[in-house]
Amino acid sequence: MLIDDLNRPAADLGRSIPELVIIGRRQLHGNNSWMHNLPVLAKGAARCIALVNPKDAARLGLEDGGKARIAHNGRSIEAEVEITDEMMPGVISLPHGWGHDQPGSQLEVAAANPGANLNALMDENRRDPLSGNAVLSGMEVEISPVTARVLAGQAQ
Repeated sequence: MLIDDLNRPAADLGRSIPELVIIGRRQLHGNNSWMHNLPVLAKGAARCIALVNPKDAARLGLEDGGKARIAHNGRSIEAEVEITDEMMPGVISLPHGWGHDQPGSQLEVAAANPGANLNALMDENRRDPLSGNAVLSGMEVEISPVTARVLAGQAQ
C-alpha cells in the first residue's frame, strides 16, 4: 500500500505552493492543555501566540504584540502575533491545546486566558488518504491584522 501511494505525494510536488500555511506546535508549559488550569503553571506571560516570519508580517501589516485574525474556509480565530525569524516565510505556527472559552468548559483558571483554538480552523472532513488520520497541520490560511474600530467614542 505504501509503495502504491507514492504517486499521490509525487503529484503534490507539481501543485502550486499556498501563500500561507499554519502548523501547530507543542509547548513545554502547556503540554497539550492539561497544565492550563493549574494556577501555579498557568501564571506568567501569554503563551498562545502566533509565530510569523518578519517578511510575512511586513507584507501583511502585522505588528509584534498585535492581534491577527487567522482564517480558513469561513472560520476564523484571533491570536497575538510574535514576529520571529524562527519561522520560515509562508508558515505561521500556533500552539495547539487552547480555546478554553467554549460553552460548557469548566476550566476556571484556563478560561481567564483562553487562547485561540487552532482546531476551530481545521476541516474535520480532511483526512490523509492512506492512514485515514485527520489533517491538523499545513492547512492554507489567510491572516490579517485586527484593528479596533472606534464608533462614537466606543471601541468595537
